[in-house]
Amino acid sequence: MPLTLHPPPSTFSFLSATATPTATHRFFTIPRACTQLAPNPPSVIKTAPVIIVGAGLAGLAAATRLNSDNIPFLLLEASDGIGGRVRTDIVDGFLLDRGFQIFITAYPEAQRLLNYSDLNLQKFYSGAKVYYGGEFHTVADPLRHFSDSLLSLGNPIGSVFDKLLIALTRARSLSKSDEEILKAGEVSTIQLLKSVGFSDSMIGRFFKPFFGGIFFDPELETTSRLFNFIFKVLALGENTLPANGIGEIPNQLAAKLPSDSILLNTRVVSVDFTDSNSPSVTLESGETVKSELGLIMAVEEPALDKILAGRATAVQKKKTARSTVCLYFTLDRDQIPVRDPVLFLNGSGEGIINNMFFATNVAPSYGPPNKALASVSLIGLFENNSDDDLRAKVIKELSGWFGASKVESWQHLRTYRIGFAQPNQSPPTDLMKNPKIGSGLYLCGDYVTSATFDGALVSGRRAVETLLKDRALAP
Repeated sequence: MPLTLHPPPSTFSFLSATATPTATHRFFTIPRACTQLAPNPPSVIKTAPVIIVGAGLAGLAAATRLNSDNIPFLLLEASDGIGGRVRTDIVDGFLLDRGFQIFITAYPEAQRLLNYSDLNLQKFYSGAKVYYGGEFHTVADPLRHFSDSLLSLGNPIGSVFDKLLIALTRARSLSKSDEEILKAGEVSTIQLLKSVGFSDSMIGRFFKPFFGGIFFDPELETTSRLFNFIFKVLALGENTLPANGIGEIPNQLAAKLPSDSILLNTRVVSVDFTDSNSPSVTLESGETVKSELGLIMAVEEPALDKILAGRATAVQKKKTARSTVCLYFTLDRDQIPVRDPVLFLNGSGEGIINNMFFATNVAPSYGPPNKALASVSLIGLFENNSDDDLRAKVIKELSGWFGASKVESWQHLRTYRIGFAQPNQSPPTDLMKNPKIGSGLYLCGDYVTSATFDGALVSGRRAVETLLKDRALAP
């Protein structure tokens, strides 16, 4: 029975009226105080006005845009939870984000979609401590920590001229609109930094570990467009973590959607284009869901390649994705070597650690009372190293930073190996891609725009706006 485009009631269902209970699929429902899965939903799915595949930030942003126009949709998610790469696990009372993630408050799309007050954002120090020459050196934002920046002028993390160049680069980025930045001519970030005049010491000791950690790209091959966009939002906003973990960002988006609109544990394996105007999807269970208005693919590139394999509409082969390994350790809070909410960067050019921080210094809620949480990030997958080997190497390296007597007592909690941490956005790039790739088929994700939280959110909105325009539904 097809659905009509009326505002959906709170119990609106996209499922067949004759469906029988099954444990295969589970709805995602978010009561005001908690997140849970509703038991025993119906099993036979027929049609939905719009189908969204993937409940990461892009898919949730697309769903939010549809919901704002009262257009019913069904959001299909292969895993057991929402958020995609933006998820938080609870382990022994600790909040473990899946990989190193920082939320920048100046993201413009995020400002429109999210309630920052409800996220209870906890701030990092605006700068970093760089490990070089056997000790830490502070690099501070002069507008937020003026006295610290003055004291840092003579440290070995770049020259005084380098620090003046940072101010000039900041001013240039602030003088341009986001669209101008994302459409500007491009080179790699490393080429841009050299052309501006930054010294090798500034590039190697600060830019490579700092922006390399943001892009998961230690060689800074990432497009200058993305560098300039990040530089701009860093100048305008704060680096933060939500008090209840990075996963609160997708949770907040999902909480505003109809309670029966997200279906978890529902893997899409292929797309059928028999009806060119209304593609349908086949699920791993063998069931079929047909879209009436369009299909929005909001999955990561590797999953997209599999689902659209062999199709003329499939996107072209992408560059090797950026990968990372994140290790978490716990220690007693009274044993923390530094109590500032600061990011530590490896500027030595040696070792495997790129950056680390004490999450409970930023947000005490990330750990139980009297316990601290340390997050350590490596760039790459280190496939030839076992988890035990990596753990031992990290402990040894951190012992050089903070002292063996302190670090050797740290207890390992979990290691995350993230093969697809971020799309590779080295030049050439198109950060303003048309989301439509076929009749009734649209793409969204951070690989369609900028590889940022904001890029994912923007891409979801744009995919829906293009679909609505195609169907003459745009206001």
